[in-house]
Amino acid sequence: MLTLLPAVDVRDGKAVRLRQGVSGSEKVYGEPADAAKAWVDQGAEWLHLVDLDAAFGTGDNRDKLASLVNELGDRVKVELSGGIRDDASLEAALEAGAARVNIGTAALENPDWTSRVLSRYGERVCVGLDVRGHTLAARGWTSKGGDLFETMKRLDDDGCGRYVVTDVARDGMMTGPNLDLLGEVSSRTPAKVTASGGISSLNDLRDIAGLSDRGVDSAILGKSLYEGAFTLEQALDLVSGHC
Repeated sequence: MLTLLPAVDVRDGKAVRLRQGVSGSEKVYGEPADAAKAWVDQGAEWLHLVDLDAAFGTGDNRDKLASLVNELGDRVKVELSGGIRDDASLEAALEAGAARVNIGTAALENPDWTSRVLSRYGERVCVGLDVRGHTLAARGWTSKGGDLFETMKRLDDDGCGRYVVTDVARDGMMTGPNLDLLGEVSSRTPAKVTASGGISSLNDLRDIAGLSDRGVDSAILGKSLYEGAFTLEQALDLVSGHC
């Protein structure tokens, strides 16, 4: 069964969605708490919370997200992402109640720290691989971060157990997931893979579920839910085999 993680991306204290990860392209969808509670009420077992200000280096929403995680309590598991690049930010995320923390830029720029973190926290830490072609993007997708497969080899050796794979060009565009990329990544690693970016229909979820035997076991849902392409209930019914 494919695990679904509705996303709540936060910028300036508001829930937003970006187009291709570009700062300034955001569309505002109201209060993060309202979005998060709506997804939980509709059956979400996981949420993907992103601090975009921390990712872009324009501040942070750490207190707001920590308060939200605390308010949600044990109703849902939270994967927290955005600007987690050192011990202080990582420990703050875990202390806030995140079940899993997603690191991105630090995995590219600080391999020694990343290796230590993966060894210490195991599956509570995953690595975000944000990709243009086969080139990784860092610093809120504003700079290049090296070759995808060379980086994966290093991270596999360090014991990374999960990658969150995003095709930047498709993120927020609702043009369908990059199935070729997901297939390439999953075929080259023993780690589990979370699909992110471009999902626009229930058929897209069926296609991603078709990669489950290769280790793609979850998917992040963003704009498709906010724009009403399908409901979370429909998506959950699909991945549970009810439709």
